Amino acid sequence: MGGPRYSRAALQALRAHTPSKTSKSLKKQVSTEAQSGVPLPQITTLPNGLRVATESTPGHFSSVGLYVDAGSRYERPDELGVSHFLDRMAFKTTRTRSEEQMAADIDALGGQILCSSARESIMYQSSHFHQGTPLALSLISDTVLNPAFLPEELEAQREAARYEIREVSAKPEMILPEVLHHVAYGGKGLGNPLLCPEDRIDLINDKLMRNFMRKWYTPERMVIAGAGMEHQELVELADKHFSRLARASPVRSNQSQQQPQVPTNLLGASISSPISAFKSLTRAASSYKTHDVQAPRPINEGSTYTGGHRFIHDPESEFNHVYLAYEGVGIHDDDVYTVATMQVLLGGPGKGMYSRLYTHILNRFPQIDHCASFHHIYTDSSLFGLFASFLPSNGRHADSPAHILPHLAHQLSLLLYSNIPSEELSRAKNQLKSSLMMALESRAVEVEDLGRQILVHGRKVPVSEMCEKIDAIEGSQIRKVAARIFGPRTLTSATVIVQGREDVGDYRSVLHKYGLADV
Repeated sequence: MGGPRYSRAALQALRAHTPSKTSKSLKKQVSTEAQSGVPLPQITTLPNGLRVATESTPGHFSSVGLYVDAGSRYERPDELGVSHFLDRMAFKTTRTRSEEQMAADIDALGGQILCSSARESIMYQSSHFHQGTPLALSLISDTVLNPAFLPEELEAQREAARYEIREVSAKPEMILPEVLHHVAYGGKGLGNPLLCPEDRIDLINDKLMRNFMRKWYTPERMVIAGAGMEHQELVELADKHFSRLARASPVRSNQSQQQPQVPTNLLGASISSPISAFKSLTRAASSYKTHDVQAPRPINEGSTYTGGHRFIHDPESEFNHVYLAYEGVGIHDDDVYTVATMQVLLGGPGKGMYSRLYTHILNRFPQIDHCASFHHIYTDSSLFGLFASFLPSNGRHADSPAHILPHLAHQLSLLLYSNIPSEELSRAKNQLKSSLMMALESRAVEVEDLGRQILVHGRKVPVSEMCEKIDAIEGSQIRKVAARIFGPRTLTSATVIVQGREDVGDYRSVLHKYGLADV
């Protein structure tokens, strides 16, 4: 997944309602060109509420995707792991295609088709030659509307899920973001695991998956997005394959007020970790030492953020790992671009040798193998912070978590209490803008971005609008937003995760020393 998404529009798309060739009752929202001369996407709403959006960018391939407001965030305790298995059971046997026919049609497509589940969305997407769009949408609709969920295929995916858990269990860079979410959100909502907990693998069955799909796979929670085809062509294909899908009942609709998954281009690689790379937390629960904290007033209403501390004792670990995080703003918040700029200033993955974490930490402490900022962003909340991976103490360096945490806290405190040189701020804003534009060079990313934006905002936020928001950021705004997220007057708790040979010690005293929040 990739790039930013938020902001009120400086240029609003004009919407005209016109009848379509497929049905006179189709409500077509025709986007006009923005003042920049770049045509905005066309959006049509089918009678059942499903939205169809296309962009008219040229290219040698077409991409089409179905984006559903569902995912692990919405799972009840007795449903944990369903989204992961829906991902794994995609493009298997259906009521209209055998396993062999599905495989043959995918080969005939001559492109790439996939399903990916996240915390707030599940997507089905294909990239193919232009003439493959009808087949691609047929495959997507078949796997969503007509799944067979054969016992033998489900059993094969149970074994695959177990293997996946074993593979990621030894990779701290994959498990620790999951631990971070679990602790930060109290193990529910956004704290639900992305992978099926190991003790629930044998409990996932046909009934659970169908009930979950019946509840969340409703047309008003779906968007079909495409590029490389005529808008009317995609509308007619969507109407052909999805018109029988009924709207949710009013009662069911009232149960689904949580916001959908944010488009992911805003922060590029920092929030685009492959879903299949994450580990369930259940397996290692016995090795965790948890210190509960009183739930503070959330920065985002409706969020379940609690914060807290967890230590995973691993005496054989090659590196020690420390994560320090706070709850950030959600995708609809006015400060979202400021937080994104803060991440670039500090230095996220691949952000360059002029970032603060590179110049002040990695360049000065050779025992630190990796140090970066992160921003996992969602519709009504986010996690913003820093992490470091470093060699254990060897007699020459003081390399315990207790020695490394102050360096992370100090970098956050500099955003609170010092002025940011204009040249440094300008460089960070330029890097953020370029990462936005480069991410959208991919046709597949462009279509995913379009689908997610329509799902979240009901419109496509133009890149020009995003750049205007970024250009308007000033140093005083950085300090103001930093104070809002982790300043000492903020009624919030930090989330501190440690894995390795020893714990971090009295982390609260360190945070207080550097003027950071922790209640």
